[in-house]
Amino acid sequence: MPDTSFTADRLLLFGATGDLAQRMLLPSLCALNADQLLAPDLKIIGTARSKMGDDEFRALARDALTKHLSAERQGEIAAFLERLSYQSLDATTLEGYEELAGKVGDRSDGLAIFLSTAPSLFEATIKGLRHAGLTQGKVRIGLEKPLGTDLASSREINDAVAAAFPEERIYRIDHYLGKETVQNLLALRFANILFEPIWNARYIDHVQITVAETVGLEDRVAYYNDAGALRDMVQNHMLQLLALVAMEPPTSFDATAVRDEKVKVLRALRPVAEGEVVTGQYRAGAINGEAVPGYDEELGKESDTETFVALKAGVGNWRWNGVPFYLRTGKRLPERATQIVVQFRSIPFSIFAGRGARTQPNRLVIGIQPEENIQLSLMAKQPGLDREGIRLRSVPLDIAMPHAFSGTRRRIAYERLLLDLVEGDQTLFVRRDEVEAQWDWIDRIRAMWSDSGLRPRTYTAGSWGPSAAIALAERDGVSWHDE
Repeated sequence: MPDTSFTADRLLLFGATGDLAQRMLLPSLCALNADQLLAPDLKIIGTARSKMGDDEFRALARDALTKHLSAERQGEIAAFLERLSYQSLDATTLEGYEELAGKVGDRSDGLAIFLSTAPSLFEATIKGLRHAGLTQGKVRIGLEKPLGTDLASSREINDAVAAAFPEERIYRIDHYLGKETVQNLLALRFANILFEPIWNARYIDHVQITVAETVGLEDRVAYYNDAGALRDMVQNHMLQLLALVAMEPPTSFDATAVRDEKVKVLRALRPVAEGEVVTGQYRAGAINGEAVPGYDEELGKESDTETFVALKAGVGNWRWNGVPFYLRTGKRLPERATQIVVQFRSIPFSIFAGRGARTQPNRLVIGIQPEENIQLSLMAKQPGLDREGIRLRSVPLDIAMPHAFSGTRRRIAYERLLLDLVEGDQTLFVRRDEVEAQWDWIDRIRAMWSDSGLRPRTYTAGSWGPSAAIALAERDGVSWHDE
């Protein structure tokens, strides 16, 4: 059950001067404050290595909020800044943690900590927090990804955190779970009688999950070249999406029930064979009509890091036996898009075939970004008279979320997650056994790559990846959904 016994009245942000804090965390907290979703007495303490005082931190926060908030929200900044204070800290040494504890002040009513730092600092930070008594009592901790680079390093990080915090007070963040349409996937499946009876291998032909980016390395050079697309995207975001699609109905919408069902899916993932995965690395090309360099040119050296992965996965259980899950992600692709495509099977018999009409299988497309929408394609008769027979056409039933809920502001995913961290709801956070099941599957894929000597194929920036990725699906009579 979620730990909702208290709402924290202190929020301690590590990495408070970093890019994530300025782009996402501070704007999210400012929006929550403007919507009166934060407790009136909640204090937000930022900490980082940079030397500055409260006023300097507020000035930095004001600049970040001015840059990243929309024009109509600029008037909300001043009230939010009153909640902020700052304490500089070198997280790698014990010196300074007691002073940080003094800055936090009375935490008897609860403290939430968010580590937006490099995972290499997690162990030292936890040690410092314990030294200063900042892990005892009503203290929760949120951890930003990546949580390791493989199963062994993930366990090392989790062991360090578990030495100071019980599992019910650990909040591992995958920001995709804070996205409205990802949560709407649960509502679509479990709040409607329409889909669940046909959400199985008897009626579903295959599932596609695509996370496409137009950007290259940007400011993530050091991290990305060590991680690659498989560990950066597939291990966390994409496997979480797969688990939400494939999970059994939980007994209730709470942290334990939902995460129990997700981990069953992750443990049921069958091994990926050598012919079921394609990797790629982009070379020079064009994005939106502008020339962009290749990966090696951006990096400044040659590298075997994959910037594209396409693979065919399967879930070994009664519901999904024989249904392929095609996963695809890459950088420098033609458009930025995250979507889930559920392709249903063809009808078993068409009464219209003798009248010259052709039917197409129904398809459910769940768009997550950049636009949040749900589209179901159905067959309908095309209006008009035709001596040759009846004409059928696939037409979409669209739920464009901004239109369906007009007047409702589109929230940053971190708004949901930060609020849940403060209030104590773990439902949209990742449990340790989930993380380890994900890494176990990813490690086996990487071991297979190593054993087979697999190297990334090149693809032109602005294309949909190596041609072998198209062949991967077409061997099964499947085409990637690129619309």
